Order: sequence, then C-alpha cells, then structure tokens
Amino acid sequence: MASVNSLASTLQQQLADALTAALPDAGTADPLLRRSDRADFQANGILALAKKLKGNPRELASQVTATIPAGGLIKEIEVSGPGFLNVTLSDRAIIETLAARDADDEGRLGVPYNSAAGTTVIDYAQPNVAKEMHVGHLRSAVIGDAMVQILEFTGETVVRRHHIGDWGTQFGMLIQYLIEHPGELNHEGDAADGEAAMSSLNRLYKASRALFDSDEEFKARSRDRVVALQAGDEQTLAMWLRFVDESKIYFYSVFNKLDMEIRDADIVGESGYNDMLEETCRILEESGVAVRSEGALCVFFDDVKGPDGNPVPLIVKKSNGGYGYAATDLSAIRDRVQNLKANTLVYVVDARQSLHFKMVFETARRAGWLNEDVKAVQLAFGTVLGKDGKPFKTRAGETVRLEDLLDEAIDRASAVVREKAKDLTDEEIAERGAQVGVGAVKYADLSTSAARDYKFDLDQMVSLNGDTSVYIQYAHARSRSIKRKAGELKSRPHPELELAPAERALGLHLDQFGEVVAEVATAYEPHKLAAYLYQLSSLFTTFYDQCPVLKPEVPGDVAENRLFLSDLTARTLHQGMELLGIRTPERL
Repeated sequence: MASVNSLASTLQQQLADALTAALPDAGTADPLLRRSDRADFQANGILALAKKLKGNPRELASQVTATIPAGGLIKEIEVSGPGFLNVTLSDRAIIETLAARDADDEGRLGVPYNSAAGTTVIDYAQPNVAKEMHVGHLRSAVIGDAMVQILEFTGETVVRRHHIGDWGTQFGMLIQYLIEHPGELNHEGDAADGEAAMSSLNRLYKASRALFDSDEEFKARSRDRVVALQAGDEQTLAMWLRFVDESKIYFYSVFNKLDMEIRDADIVGESGYNDMLEETCRILEESGVAVRSEGALCVFFDDVKGPDGNPVPLIVKKSNGGYGYAATDLSAIRDRVQNLKANTLVYVVDARQSLHFKMVFETARRAGWLNEDVKAVQLAFGTVLGKDGKPFKTRAGETVRLEDLLDEAIDRASAVVREKAKDLTDEEIAERGAQVGVGAVKYADLSTSAARDYKFDLDQMVSLNGDTSVYIQYAHARSRSIKRKAGELKSRPHPELELAPAERALGLHLDQFGEVVAEVATAYEPHKLAAYLYQLSSLFTTFYDQCPVLKPEVPGDVAENRLFLSDLTARTLHQGMELLGIRTPERL
C-alpha cells in the first residue's frame, strides 16, 4: 500500500496553493505551519510575505482565506493577531486519514518506505576482548541498535559494524602467560556460559598483569609475543583467536540479556583492518595529507591546538613503527566507503572522543574518502551518572558491570509486575519482568538526548508514573485489555461522528507518527521518538478516562470508533517501541 500523507503535510500543501493563488506576485511561499494551542495548527508565513510585498498582513491573510474551499480537510480558518492563520481540521478528515493508516496492509501505519535510500554503516556496541562490559558500554549499544531499527524501517540499507577492541600489546601478555600456564583458561560448566567465560578471562588477565609488572623477563617475552602476533605466527594467532572466541560467548550473553541481536558477521574488530594499515599510511603520505614529524606520520590542523598553543597532530603511525588508533579508523573508513559502498558512516561513540573523530573525518575528507556524496557523523553520547550526579560507580568506587545492572533492573521490574499482576503465572511474571526491566534501562537512555549525561535511577526507571517505558507499556497493555473485553464489538472508524476533545487530541497525535520517525531518522535523535510515544500514552490515558468504550450507555457507532482509536494507539505504541528495541507485553 502507498504511504499516507499526514494531515499536516496535506494542510501545508493546501495553504501553499492558496498563498500562490491569492498572492501570485509572492512566488513560492511557505505557510510556516506549526501546531497551536489556539487551534489545531497555526500558519505564520503571511507575515514574511507581507513584508516582502509591502502589504498589510491581515488584509493579505483575508485574501488567502477567501481562496480556501469550505469543507473537506479544513473545518474552520480564522485570521488572528497581525496575520496569523488559525486552522481547525474537520473531524471527518482526522478519522479518514487514520482509517487509511489502519488499512495499510503492510502493517506500516502508512509510514513511507524509501526503497531508493542509501547505505549507512553504523559503528556501535564496541566491547573489548578479555574485558567485562560495564555501564559505559550501555549507551553505544542501546542508541546504535535503535538507530539501526529506525533507519531500516524508513528504507535505508544498514550495515552493522561492531568495532571490538581485539588487538594491541595486552594480547602479547595474555598469550604468553597462557602458553606458560596451559589450562588456566578452562572454565567449569557449560562452554556457552558467558559469565564463566569472562570470569576465566578475568582471572587470566589479572594473573598475567601481575607477572608482567613484576618479572622483567616475562615482560620481554610478552613483547616478543606481540611481534609474533603482528607477524602472523600460527601458534600465537591460534591462542589469540581463543581469547576472541571466549569473549564473544560473553558478549553474546550480555547482548542477549539486553534483548539485542548481535551477528557474528557484523563483528569486525581492530584486527580486521591490519592488512590495510600500511597502504593507508602510504596513500596519506604520498598525497601530502600526512607528513613526517619527529619520525612519526602525522596530520596537522590549524584549529586543533594543545594547552601550550602548539598544533596537536593526529598520529597515524608512531615513530617506532607502530600504528595508532587513527590508522585503524581511517582504514575502516576506506573499507566502508570503497568496499561496502556506504553513503553515510555513523559512529555511536562517547562524546569524549569527539576531537579524535573530528580529526579522523577531516583527514578522510582531505584524502578524498569523504566528500559531498559520502558523509561521516559522530552520534556522540554523554556519560551515565549515579544519583549523586557523578559518574556511575559501585559503592566500592568500581565501574558497574553491565550484567549486574541489568539483573538488578529485571529484579526491580519483576517486583513491580508481581505487585500489579492479577492473573499471571510465575513464569509470565519472570518474562514480563525481563521485558519491563530491560525496557526501562533502554528507555531511560533513549529518552534523553544522546549528547546529554543522564542519571541512572532504577527506582524512577521502573515507575508506573512519569516519563518511563513502564508507563508506555502500561498504556499499550490497557488498550489490549480493552480489545480483549470488547467481545463482538468491532473496531471500526466512523468519519461521520463529531469527536470529543480527547478523541481529537489523540487522533491528531496518532497521525504524526510517520513525520516523527522521518525526523528521527534524518537527525539521528531517537529521544524525539521516545518523547512522541510518551505523549501518545499520556493522551491515551486522558482518552481512557474521558471517553469510555465499553459502557452500556455508549452508542454502538461511538463505541466502534473509540475502539478503533484505542486499537490504532496500541499498534502505534507497539511499532514505536519496537523501533527503540523495547518490548510491549499484551498484559501487565
């Protein structure tokens, strides 16, 4: 089915046509349409036109309104103030547009799908091999996963990339220790147990680090092992692969708890670009983008200076011949543009790395890998804070393990579900508890602008009140409950009916879903979708309180229309939350 134009876009076009017809000398005109608390919409564009035409804005506004046909989309239009147009839509137009959305046989609620959209590579969820995931890994994973879903829903071809930390000097230390202490990586229990795998790696890392710091001979052997790893020594590579595989078991267990799909083919770590590093450096040097400075290969920028006022370079290759992060990141850009044919590169990375990526992107532009047709964007995110407003730590001052955080959220949510549950089994409570708990953590992250820090407060996150995922999930479950209790009553739109204020408000907001999704996809701002869904839930709560569906005194056609609005709300909440990676249980 074709996409459905929103009421706002249809009105925008009608007003633009009216402006052109009434004021042909004005040329193409923008009505500057926005929602209003004085009517459904307000158009402010006539003020600018009056200034341009040197005319009286109220007189011009009256000329425009005279060209707009009565009936149809617009119920009432009035001139207000110095030339504003206040527009009230007809109830029929609202219900007919929503009926077209409901009838979308592809289940997209009439939201456009651009099959000619480009290819975006999203770099997100970047844990480190042989290290536990902590609260700092949460935002990249959650924000990145939401943007993947949103972009794919709008028609973009999305290539996922998980740039895991799987290379570097620490692996020489770990591999050498394991060679000298065989068997220490073995863990008890199921080999697919993620926590057991990481527990074993943690023990190994601590033991090898202690020996590395205390034994100079072991330190020397470890450094030799790094050289062997970089040279592709067969035994060393086999040991390194074992670390990577053990870590992946753990990664998958955490991402599974986060209710996220991470595919093996999408994991391309730092090591995946090793074969490109030397060529990247050669291209940059031969093209003059990078220059030698004190033995290192560097790129300089006029606007990047250190505290002493001297330029701070991007070091692509160190003076000792080693490669910096920049060489890997630039090689990844080459691969993603030249081999994956990406039009857009999105990096969901901590805001504290903004300077690094600014320099990397500018270097790639100078090299010609980024240009007018290929752009790179850092979707920078802030820090997760504790209730005290400081970086989130345990009471002992240590970084909070991500699994511990999720387990506690699920426990808290399960308690809330158990308290409210009336007809759920223990198994259903456990399932809902996981959906509500993980959803609460994700929503708290996604409902905050990515660039901002936010406080991690589980008590607030699992609350049924306020801007929480639980509130939205409860609104969805309430609508599903109405449907179950409706029995033989049909969900059917009735455009001929006059709508109550709460019905109109709900209907107008339902119609904005596609526009919000498009805006979020363009600007990479999932918090705006979260805000839309929260407001939709609030409007539905008011509708639920003021517009009964199933009471005997409600006329049949009114009941059918209200059930239609309730059902469409549930579908919209479900689709919106799915794009954020959050479940919407049928019962709570």
